[in-house]
Amino acid sequence: MEIFKVLYSNRKEEQAIPMAKYMKNKFPFLGIKKPERISLTKEFLKEKKKEDEIDWNFIFTCFDMPEREFQYLAIDYMNIIKGKFTPDDMEKIEKLLKIKSWWDSVDALNNIVGHLAMMYPEVKEGIISKWIKSDNIWLNRVSIIFQLKYKEKTDTKFLSKAILRNSKTDEFFINKAIGWALREYSKSNRDWVKDFIENNELSKLSVKEGSKYI
Repeated sequence: MEIFKVLYSNRKEEQAIPMAKYMKNKFPFLGIKKPERISLTKEFLKEKKKEDEIDWNFIFTCFDMPEREFQYLAIDYMNIIKGKFTPDDMEKIEKLLKIKSWWDSVDALNNIVGHLAMMYPEVKEGIISKWIKSDNIWLNRVSIIFQLKYKEKTDTKFLSKAILRNSKTDEFFINKAIGWALREYSKSNRDWVKDFIENNELSKLSVKEGSKYI
């Protein structure tokens, strides 16, 4: 694929090493930082956006590629076409959340999930409600943070359920997510968050993060 050749031809080994190190060396990198990646792929994505159908083959091909920039490219593509996604796409999005999972890809895909769940409430009550009880910590994390941008439209009953089902853990990425979700919602409803923290047993990390604006 031509766009893959473009990225490979612009790899920078001296940047790839620290970029991989930042991600705990879980993935190899080409060494292309975000501003350059956006510049290199801008025209490609502009043309890709014009297509009528979601190119799931392209997305999964990107996730199969070894270097992390290709997963970022797939997510950049998904973001520019996020209005095309429907509940029927959630099964594929769940697969992506489970592939080469780490906070960078999961949190970026979370934005797509949040948009979809806002547009189609049945997504929240159906698939995401199952993620609350999943044995996959990344699905748990998304069930907690997918409402980050909802502000006053946040479903507090759902948020409470997602948090309390996953709060008794030492898993950093879950406790961090709980704190993040509470911190963001406190900007819209400080009293609710304050009351929630005071009346539920949460990790020190969750309380610290969630109390930042209280």
